[in-house]
Amino acid sequence: MKLYLLADQLKQLYGPQARIVAQAPVSGGDINEAYHLVMQDGRDLFLKTHPDAADEFFSSEAAGLAALEQAGLSVPKVLGCSRDYLLLAYVKSARKCRDYDQQLGYELAKLHQADTTAFTCGHRFGFLKDNYAGSTRQRNHPSDSWIDFFRTQRLQPLFKLCWHYFSSDEKHLCGQLLTHLENRLVEPAFPSLLHGDLWCGNVMTGPDGASIFIDPAVSVGHREVDLAMTELFGGFSGDFYQAYRETCPMAPGYPERRDLYNLYPLLNHLHLFGSAYHHAVIRILHRYA
Repeated sequence: MKLYLLADQLKQLYGPQARIVAQAPVSGGDINEAYHLVMQDGRDLFLKTHPDAADEFFSSEAAGLAALEQAGLSVPKVLGCSRDYLLLAYVKSARKCRDYDQQLGYELAKLHQADTTAFTCGHRFGFLKDNYAGSTRQRNHPSDSWIDFFRTQRLQPLFKLCWHYFSSDEKHLCGQLLTHLENRLVEPAFPSLLHGDLWCGNVMTGPDGASIFIDPAVSVGHREVDLAMTELFGGFSGDFYQAYRETCPMAPGYPERRDLYNLYPLLNHLHLFGSAYHHAVIRILHRYA
C-alpha cells in the first residue's frame, strides 16, 4: 500500500499538519502486511493492509474488535478503516503483570458470559455480518440451533473449500460426520460471544502488563470453541484454565468434544496453508465420523 493514501484519514484525525515521519514493517502475520507508523508529534500507529482485500475484510475486523470491547475486553483502539487498510493505535508491550495468566482466564470468562443479544438479530447464535478467519470468509447467518450453526456455517463451507484434498473414503467420512453431528455435540447452556481465533499469538501484553485481544473472528456460539482453540497450539498456562473454570465452570464432556471443535481451524489451515494439515484433519474425521 502507498502510505500517502492515508493522508486524508490522518488529517481528519490529527489536523492538517499530520504526517508520517517514520515507518517500519511489523512481522508476525501470515495474511496482511503490517507497519508501525510514527507521526510528526511522536504518536505511534499500527497499520494493517492487504493489496487484494475483500470489500468488508477490514471493516469486519473493526466490528469484531468493537464487539469484544463492548463485552469489556481490552482491544487496540480502531482509528480508521477502508477496503485497503485498518488503522489502529499502536500497542507498546510491557512485561506481563504478576497475575497475568489468572487475569487472562477471568477476562475470557467475562467475554463468554457477556450479553449477546445485540449481536445475533434476535436469534441465539451467529453474528450481525459475515467476517473472516484469516483470509477465509466466515459465514455467520443467525440460527437458534448451535449444532446446526456449526454444521452449516462452519464445517460445510470448509469441507467444500478443502474437498480436493480428500479421497472418496475421506469425503464419505465428512458426510457421516455432518449427518451425525447431534450425537457428538451439545447445545450450550447459554450463547457466548467468541473471539473466534484464540491462539496465544492473538493476545498481546499491553503497556500496563495486562492482556489485549487482537485479530478476532467473532461470532456468538458455544464457548468451548474458544477453549478448544487455546489448546490446539498451546501457550496458555494451567493458571489461565483454573481461573477460567472458577468463574465459568466447564460442562461435562468437554474433553470429548474439544478435537471436533478444532476441526474447523485445522480445515481452515488446510485450505490456507496446504497439505501439511491433512493428517490432523483426517485423524479427527476418523475419530468422530
